[in-house]
Amino acid sequence: MNLKIEIDREEDGRWIAEVPDLPGVMVYGQTRAEAVAKVEALALRVIADRIEHGEKIPATADAFTVAA
Repeated sequence: MNLKIEIDREEDGRWIAEVPDLPGVMVYGQTRAEAVAKVEALALRVIADRIEHGEKIPATADAFTVAA
């Protein structure tokens, strides 16, 4: 699976990262790296939950791609 991570910096300095293909997977971090790590972890939790409940998940291939 290849999930795109979108990342941006808020005016207050926090970083926000989200995975658009997984609605609701959005986190804040104090650093860019922290936001990316947190959003990857949350995305994996959401995917695992969907698998456990028999829901569809994005096709599997690669893991994550961080947008520049």
